[in-house]
Amino acid sequence: MAIAQAMCTSFKQELLEGVHNFKNSGGDTFKLALYAEGGGGKSSTTATLGATTTAFTTTGEVANSGSYSSGGGTLTRVDPTTSGTTAFTDFADLSFTTATITAMGALIYNSSDSNKAVCVLDFTSNKSSTSGTFTIQFPTADASNAIIRIA
Repeated sequence: MAIAQAMCTSFKQELLEGVHNFKNSGGDTFKLALYAEGGGGKSSTTATLGATTTAFTTTGEVANSGSYSSGGGTLTRVDPTTSGTTAFTDFADLSFTTATITAMGALIYNSSDSNKAVCVLDFTSNKSSTSGTFTIQFPTADASNAIIRIA
């Protein structure tokens, strides 16, 4: 599989270097881009995303459609918090309207800092919309489920 769910290794190092700021007030801008597998994107090249991904790429990104355009959409952050010994942050759900999209995964990246990769989402199968709404629904923002957790 060319798209593998992972928190990007470069992101882990960049956290220790203080590169990413997830706070709502004064924080960085994070985006989510959608990717096809099997040459269904903007190019005939399959998206290859996983732990070694270091930055946003247009290779294998889905084509512009409806409100989806290259680079994806801007995420609305949920301020980082803790529960027990776990720190976590999350994002509000993101929708692209009037879009015809087939995607196998997504990349969350920091558009405020050289488009540095944060994590790769593997949908495990193609998800599609036809002239409709394509929604990324994030899990519950808690210590067990939030999209970004450090335990």
